[in-house]
Amino acid sequence: MTQLGQSGGDALVDLFGRTKVVIGVVHLSPLPGAPRYDGEAVEAIYQRGLDDARSYLDGGCDGVIVENHGDIPFAKPDDIGPETAAYMAVISDRIRREFGKPIGINVLANAAIPALAIASASGAGFIRVNQWANAYVANEGFVEGESGRAARYRARLRANGIRVFADAHVKHGAHAIVADRPVEELVKDLVFFDADAIIATGQRTGHAADLSYISMIKEAAGLPTLVGSGVTPDNANDILGIVDGIIIASALKHDGVWWNQVDPARVKTFIRGLRR
Repeated sequence: MTQLGQSGGDALVDLFGRTKVVIGVVHLSPLPGAPRYDGEAVEAIYQRGLDDARSYLDGGCDGVIVENHGDIPFAKPDDIGPETAAYMAVISDRIRREFGKPIGINVLANAAIPALAIASASGAGFIRVNQWANAYVANEGFVEGESGRAARYRARLRANGIRVFADAHVKHGAHAIVADRPVEELVKDLVFFDADAIIATGQRTGHAADLSYISMIKEAAGLPTLVGSGVTPDNANDILGIVDGIIIASALKHDGVWWNQVDPARVKTFIRGLRR
């Protein structure tokens, strides 16, 4: 029997060549087909995504995650149209070709199969999945874990090299209908279902998780662990003293607001202040 975790090894070292990483999030503008899309030229959407990626990567981040965060309100996986994957594949491919750095894909909400299709088409190295195992009640309704379907789809694509970064006790949701299993057990489920890295978050976008909570998830995971919300210049070094990486967006945007563009000066100042 093979070891738990589909890939073996350290996903961060394999993807980024280092054990401590900083990953910026490219929050795409509303894409065609989304409720808030107002007819903006597609090339303008692509250009904004490229500009944000440049600010992160030129400023010293190790990679980026491309995310359809402008597609509010988010739809459940089966309600996401093929146009979302098409547009995200184009911008993701452009970012990879332009910068040559590792990129990941997150399709909201919890759309692991479209994310794998985008990653395979664009050459992305990993996907983020907010609910990989078990089920939870979220803003979008009842959301089931995607691991079973997604792992089989990845195998059909012959894309097993695409790593899975899975959220533990993900923000914006309630995670157990009867609350009869501790968070540590839910984290171990992610490992059992072949996640490659674990992401700890706070309660919502921009909310920082308690350091003791982060430590508990890191200890339970036994895999590379990152923090995926609430990272700021004030807490980043404390967090990196516990986990292996951080995923950051809001604190590096103009005025610290998530829907604004990335501020290159904030990125450079943030990276200079890190102890890695």
